[in-house]
Amino acid sequence: MNYEDFFKAELDGLHREGRYRVFADLQRHAGNFPRAKHYRDVDTADVTVWCSNDYLGMGQHPDVIRAMHEALDTCGAGAGGTRNISGTHHYIVELEKELAELHGKEAVLAFTSGYVSNMATLSTLASRMPGCVVFSDELNHASMIEGIRHSRAEKRIIKHNDPEDLDRQLSMVDPDLPKLVAFESVYSMDGDIAPIAEFCDVADAHGAMTYLDEVHAVALYGPTGAGVAERDGIAHRLTVIEGTLAKGFGVIGGYIAASKSLCDFVRSFSSAFIFTTALPPAVAAGALASVRHLRSSSWERERHQDRVKRLRQRLDEVGIPHYDNPSHIVPVIVGDPVQCKEITDRLLYEYGIYVQPINYPTVPRGTERLRITPSPLHSDEDIEHLVASLSASWAAIGLKRAA
Repeated sequence: MNYEDFFKAELDGLHREGRYRVFADLQRHAGNFPRAKHYRDVDTADVTVWCSNDYLGMGQHPDVIRAMHEALDTCGAGAGGTRNISGTHHYIVELEKELAELHGKEAVLAFTSGYVSNMATLSTLASRMPGCVVFSDELNHASMIEGIRHSRAEKRIIKHNDPEDLDRQLSMVDPDLPKLVAFESVYSMDGDIAPIAEFCDVADAHGAMTYLDEVHAVALYGPTGAGVAERDGIAHRLTVIEGTLAKGFGVIGGYIAASKSLCDFVRSFSSAFIFTTALPPAVAAGALASVRHLRSSSWERERHQDRVKRLRQRLDEVGIPHYDNPSHIVPVIVGDPVQCKEITDRLLYEYGIYVQPINYPTVPRGTERLRITPSPLHSDEDIEHLVASLSASWAAIGLKRAA
């Protein structure tokens, strides 16, 4: 077998389908988010970023930058080892304490990313509880799917955001077996929000644990930024709340919030945690500063929701189709991978707007889209420029408008 020919043939298939992924070479401008420099083949151009997961622009907040500088000057660059071998520095201990207070849980365990926290926790819990059956929402993130698969536990797929289907499937399982229900709060591609309270009602009735992924909600929802569960007053009902430090909090890392015994259980038995170098002090310090700021400041969340509302209103006025969901994620539906790429190229090269095309397998075929994420730092002028540029590109390609 010629391995290089195989690799090239597979990649050629992606090109033919119009879903080959092209990375935009960007340099963000600290203190001027959402502006960035786009490095092209022969030159550079300034662009406005409209698809960042740094939802609140906290990656450039002065408190965050200052804390990272101080930790870097104090401790140096790296953590120096795994959590068990010299890597448990004071900043990460303080970060875990702060996050536990944020979510009203006894303990928090920090990981190097949200992907790792999902994979490590779900695989450890499901694999080490004898006979555990996992009930997973059909639209769960790849990291959750990977963790459940790695556990080799029995898995049942529940219809998306459907408490009745969860109840039906739980009723089919031996009531004496351990059960774990895993779902998200805000789903990142469609922007819909789970019926968390109803899921908790069903899980409680069947003696099941609940695992809530809040990565697209922490920092953004709730009076202190603890997520949708805090907003709805039901965080105490969830066995595990998983979050990230890389989106709303603007840095990097992931975590779980739960009881002391559960966190200690994962800490003691998860190979993905045990054998991974800890978050560096500067990263933990920056995340800690971000969490502390957003626990006391509501301006970012209020302004964020205002920007989302204004953008949706303007898209409606010019007939650009988008999902009407209750979250901050604005999916503009194109429905074709080639046209989706053509629109984003037009926006980038003609109008200085960066939005990444989202194609299969991230979303189902026929639902290719632009995933637009307004931030508190997008101005009215930014919104008008985006809508006008999008409208012109829509017309140039001849796409259908919304009624």
